[in-house]
Amino acid sequence: QVQLAESGGGLVQAGGSLRLSCAASGRTLWNYGMGWFRQGPGKEREFVAGINWSASRTSYVDLVKGRFTISRDNAKNTVYLHMNSLKPEETAVYYCAAKFGPIGPTSTPDYWGQGTQVTVSS
Repeated sequence: QVQLAESGGGLVQAGGSLRLSCAASGRTLWNYGMGWFRQGPGKEREFVAGINWSASRTSYVDLVKGRFTISRDNAKNTVYLHMNSLKPEETAVYYCAAKFGPIGPTSTPDYWGQGTQVTVSS
């Protein structure tokens, strides 16, 4: 089966930036949308950003629009989330996910990563 491995999380001061990476292993995720979800303390897991296979379409939760950028490199089977101007309330475990076809807020992904902790200090 496919495994997704996130990296790039860590501690950052409010207003800082991080780039998360998610590398898929096992097989190429042909025609899979990939995305990022996050779950903060005491919160439900929420969709953050998604990107389709061809990278012709991206989507973001309104709260991160203009600050986060999702991208992918299919040759490397990797998706990225560049996060700018991070806020303390965005402290969460960030999970990479993949789903055949599009992925969005209501999707049930086919594959999940184990998550990477992002902590934004005030």
